Parts: sequence; structure tokens; C-alpha cells
Amino acid sequence: MRVALFGGSFDPPHMAHVQCVAVALASGEVDHVLVVPCFQHVLGKESTPYVHRVEMVKQALQIFGHLVEFSDIEEQLGGPSRTLDTLQALIAQRPSTSWRLLIGTDILAEKEQWYRFDEVARLAPPLIVGRQGWDAPADTDFALPAISSRTIRNRIQAGKNLGHLVPAAVWHYIQKEGLYGTK
Repeated sequence: MRVALFGGSFDPPHMAHVQCVAVALASGEVDHVLVVPCFQHVLGKESTPYVHRVEMVKQALQIFGHLVEFSDIEEQLGGPSRTLDTLQALIAQRPSTSWRLLIGTDILAEKEQWYRFDEVARLAPPLIVGRQGWDAPADTDFALPAISSRTIRNRIQAGKNLGHLVPAAVWHYIQKEGLYGTK
């Protein structure tokens, strides 16, 4: 099985996350996407509680059915989440799986901040999806819109319309749970 590991804070998940999964599955490079919400950010970044982020990303990606699986491996590992630790644990659990790391081009600019990115890339060669506003490798054919979770949180807190920046199920969940200052 060829699986793309797609990790992130997903705070909240948005349409670019959905599109990223769609592009990965359509690429023919992977058969399946394993989504791993970050349990605890390694740099101490404040996040919405894990349970809410997990539920929102499940809601956002439910359209892919059995092609997308969710893992709580980072919660099981505990403590700050490092992709290398996550990947090594997944490889131990699924030794016959061929892994790819699903990332946007924005992550390429941050790879020096990652813990042992070269080792991560060796174990799970990156499957890179373009993102508007970021330099992309020459062979990147598709660029996702420049949507960020931070922008969405700011728009919600400012009472601005989200349009179609998040899936409807995610917006309903945010409102139901009163996340990001909604009432």
C-alpha cells in the first residue's frame, strides 16, 4: 500500500486541506491518505483543543470515504509532535507500507526548522502540492489557493463572512462548539 502521511494543526481545516488530499489521491502516487492531526505543537503554539481539531478534520475530509484514514498516533506518543517520531512509529506499525509525506510548498520554506527533515524525507519522500504565493518545484502542476487557518480564525473573530473557505460541516461544527469566539 502506498500511503501519504498528511499532518497538520488543522486549526481549523479549510478548503485547501481538502484540495490537497484530492490532488494527492488524483496524482496516482498514493492509494490512500493517512491524516494525523498534531497533538501538541513542538514550538508550543496554542491550539484549539485536540478533540475539536480531530472532529473538524474528519468532517472536512469525510467526502473521500475509505481513501482517507485518521490516526491518533501523535496523541498516543504524547508530548510535542515531531514528524520523524510519528513516521517512525507508523513504520513500526505498518512495515510493508510505502510512505510519502504530503506537504504544501509553504513547508519547503520551513524545512530547516523541522527536526531532521532530511531523515523524514528519506523515510517518506515528499509529495509536494503547490500553494499560491510560494515557490514551487518545476514539476508542480497545481497550486492551492492561499488560504490559511490563521486567516480563517481572524475572519471568524472579526465577524467576517467565510464564504467557502471551510467546508460547511466544519463551519457548523465551529458554530455548534463556539470555537474561535463564535457564540
